[in-house]
Amino acid sequence: MEQPLNLASNAALKRNVADYTLIVIGAFFQALSYVLFLAPYKIVPGGVYGISIVLHYVTKGVFSFMPDGLPMGATALCFNIPLMILAMKKIGLASGPKTIVTFVLISIFTDSLSYLLGNQPLVENDSFIACFYGGAILGIGVTCVFRAQSTSAGTDVLARVIANNSNLKVSNMIIVLDSLVVLLGLIVFRDWAVPLYSWFTIFVYGKIVEMFQTENPNRAVFIVSRKTQEIKELIVGKMGMRGTFLHGRGMYEGKEKEIIFTIAERKDLPRLKDEVKEIDPNAFISTMHASKDSPRPGI
Repeated sequence: MEQPLNLASNAALKRNVADYTLIVIGAFFQALSYVLFLAPYKIVPGGVYGISIVLHYVTKGVFSFMPDGLPMGATALCFNIPLMILAMKKIGLASGPKTIVTFVLISIFTDSLSYLLGNQPLVENDSFIACFYGGAILGIGVTCVFRAQSTSAGTDVLARVIANNSNLKVSNMIIVLDSLVVLLGLIVFRDWAVPLYSWFTIFVYGKIVEMFQTENPNRAVFIVSRKTQEIKELIVGKMGMRGTFLHGRGMYEGKEKEIIFTIAERKDLPRLKDEVKEIDPNAFISTMHASKDSPRPGI
């Protein structure tokens, strides 16, 4: 029995090393995007870093001990910590430890690069180049973090909390929240170039993530178990997901069975499987790609 356990622990160790390596790379790329491309041109890419960029410029010369304005990384950290606590209380957030490491590293890298490189852009007098390459590098960083089954927290987490308590889609809430942050940049900087470049940056980084995340992020999950009520509490109560009870009959014994059907994000799937197996080691779990098909208008 020891050999299979050792193999399992070695596989888990390798997976964790690979995941945290991706998190470090992704965090560094995101910080690089903010410091060298976006912040110098007052491009506000939504999220807590969009707010941090705005506050960085607004507070320049306000505090004698910080004449260059509030540091972007530390400011973002002040937003992310309470948002993370809220999310873990409301929806559990399976990627909690990795997410904490991710947003802390982004903050450290952002302020370290700002200190070492200053506020000078990599490319002078070219906002379009800055927003294009800034969005692309940001997208690569976000993709690395997603591949590690983590998130960067921020408005994504807030969107999930709001969506969990309403019938709104997470994706729609992210768009709304990020757009509000972009409009904050317009109000503060009083320059229409700010939201136009910012929305283009969001578009580019979204397309980069979409290009590298070719696999559908959602999974359809079917669970056959005798402990469906306990598993329901896990799915709805702890993980903040929704599901449906299906009624079936076993082909071999002909007994009536309850089947749980739910849609899980890929990054939440390992936790779901592990906790279901803790509740019922004999549970049968099947997964497949999930897509949401909507009829065309008028059909």
